[in-house]
Amino acid sequence: MKIQALLLLSLVFVLNCKSNKIEKNNAKMKHSERTLIAKGNLYGAGEEGVAKQNTIIENQSDWEQLMAQMNKVNNVSESFTETKIDFSEYTIIAIFNDVKSTGANSIELDISTTSENTLVVVKYISPTGNATSVMTQPYYITKIPKTDLPVVFQ
Repeated sequence: MKIQALLLLSLVFVLNCKSNKIEKNNAKMKHSERTLIAKGNLYGAGEEGVAKQNTIIENQSDWEQLMAQMNKVNNVSESFTETKIDFSEYTIIAIFNDVKSTGANSIELDISTTSENTLVVVKYISPTGNATSVMTQPYYITKIPKTDLPVVFQ
């Protein structure tokens, strides 16, 4: 009976230690607060001149230049949730994929912060099955709180 009780207590202790370690690791990496500004496709067949890129924008001038470039063929910025950004408080992350020959392509982001960096995991999503034959260029634009940590793309 004493051995069973000792084994049970040992098991509870081990599981509790593992649980605490998992919680500490999760606390080290937490999902960052972000605000979606725009997600969609450019339809200018590449005439906007936006290359595939992961961009960090930290000032109004660069932000206005990006919006002007995106608006070169169609006025896409009119659908943005906001165009006036307080760059003393926020940083913009803008992701662009290559120009695609079909529709239904998109981009998803997962942003998390550790004590060392802000990690941006970019997921390019391609259509499965039939897709429309239209030239598109997927993009994803979000803002995150300004930080001194480096932003790392993956």
